Amino acid sequence: MHPFRMRFSHVEVQHLVRAWIVISLAFAILNNRGFSLTPKFFVAAAISAATVGTGFLLHELMHKYFAQKYGCRAEFRAFDFMLLIAFVMSFFGFIFAAPGGVFIQGNVNAARSGRISAAGPVTNIVLAAAFVGLKLFAAAFYPSQLLLSIAAYGATINAWLAVFNMLPLMGLDGNKVLHWNFKAYAALLFLSIVMMVLAAANREL
Repeated sequence: MHPFRMRFSHVEVQHLVRAWIVISLAFAILNNRGFSLTPKFFVAAAISAATVGTGFLLHELMHKYFAQKYGCRAEFRAFDFMLLIAFVMSFFGFIFAAPGGVFIQGNVNAARSGRISAAGPVTNIVLAAAFVGLKLFAAAFYPSQLLLSIAAYGATINAWLAVFNMLPLMGLDGNKVLHWNFKAYAALLFLSIVMMVLAAANREL
């Protein structure tokens, strides 16, 4: 039996790269209070790419992974207008980010939809926990300010993404998970909130 491998089209790869670059730049502009061709800005962009960009895209790719595991056609498409809005808003000190989504075609019942939807927030919970662990490790053994900043920001943004996506609102993952299984929804929402609290406490270390 051959191991399962995710399938990507050339168009999809272009959309993934575009979404990752623009959302990373937008958050770098937000955190740097503007765009500049300085080492400080490039460091901010690298941190955003490693934390925000990774959090958003891995969230979507896990949706894709489970959808394809169920035999569905699943491809990521960037929302170019929303990427432009996020980029422009970043200059004004705030961002509403909806960089794109995975479009799924196939036999998806409520249970499958719930599991596919849960995969995104679970990914952000795991990433938040990993960044919290990285912050604790760095603080104890390798107190590099850059590494501490990456870990703190990565934990915060991924915990926030998990909580936001678990809201039981139409179009969000939480609504589909709740429709599938209340216990799974409650557990994921609880873990998301726990990670947000831990990320906030860890930021003060």
